[in-house]
Amino acid sequence: VHWTESRSAGSSTAYTQSYSDQVEFLSHRDTLMAPPDNGEATVLQAGRHEFPFTFQLPETLATSFEGKHGSVRYWVKAKLHRPWSTVKKAKKEFTVIEPIDINTPALLAPQAGAKEKLARAWYCNRGQVSVTAKIDRKGYTPGEVIPIFAEIDNCTSRAVVPKAAIIQTQTFIARGTKKQKRSVVTSITGDPIPAGKREVWHGRALKIPPVGPSILQCRIIQVEYSLKVCVDIPGTSKLLLELPLVIGTIPLHPFGSRTSSVSSQYSVNLEWLSTIPEQLEAPPEYSAVVSSPEAEQSLAPPCRSELGDILEGPFFAYIQEFRFRPPPLYSEVHPNPASDSIRPRCMTC
Repeated sequence: VHWTESRSAGSSTAYTQSYSDQVEFLSHRDTLMAPPDNGEATVLQAGRHEFPFTFQLPETLATSFEGKHGSVRYWVKAKLHRPWSTVKKAKKEFTVIEPIDINTPALLAPQAGAKEKLARAWYCNRGQVSVTAKIDRKGYTPGEVIPIFAEIDNCTSRAVVPKAAIIQTQTFIARGTKKQKRSVVTSITGDPIPAGKREVWHGRALKIPPVGPSILQCRIIQVEYSLKVCVDIPGTSKLLLELPLVIGTIPLHPFGSRTSSVSSQYSVNLEWLSTIPEQLEAPPEYSAVVSSPEAEQSLAPPCRSELGDILEGPFFAYIQEFRFRPPPLYSEVHPNPASDSIRPRCMTC
């Protein structure tokens, strides 16, 4: 990271303050061809020579990034040392994408918030504007659509305009000082809300464009995202509501849902499926499971004093009529078999 800030001391003297810092994530060096131990020079014949090499990247690397006041870059550099000659160098950059899995309880948790603002103009109270907003989770990947659920109450005397936007915040840190740059990634604008009216968004869609993932684990560079719902109020400042977002690289699992934040903490055990027999047994008879006293007790209606007035009406009479009638016994034999003596009727007769 690097940036400068102008400082003034007195009325005429000015100077420039410089801020810079760097972090080394990866440093790996290999010797592809070394001279022999006897000190003799290694001679390569004229022609093309290749020296393959590989190296393993750590899992804790930050995503490649190019910002206004800093960057995250990775490269491979090769050097060729020759006797009595200058060193030849070649450099090739490569891109690293940090894996961020949004299928975690923290990123699948719903995000919600509420704010209100008193609109004033020339020291006069123009009324109040309030907004509540909710999204189904915190983590998303580029290309996904964020459904926004919001309610905007306009209790002022003038029309207001609701908007929603995805904001990217780049934070650069050096020598204990921060420098931030905020930019709008994408936005939508709703219809104007007349005075004294309410607007409801039932999952208003906001698509995430191709953007870089969040950078949260770097000491000097951070890239964060947020969903901002704002209301433009004439004659005063905007009403702003901000919900945090994390842009990941591993999309939502096909079986993910709003309850995945709980279910994802446990592994699914499917061993019980192997115990199901191919031929299912017939269920037992009702009389073998529930005796007559138990049936009467389980089917007896609750006390009127416990249920109050909800028992008044035809529904309670229906319960009274059928409460002592047990269900029919299970049987694989048809209770009304067709008689062989009955001749089937012809459709034309």
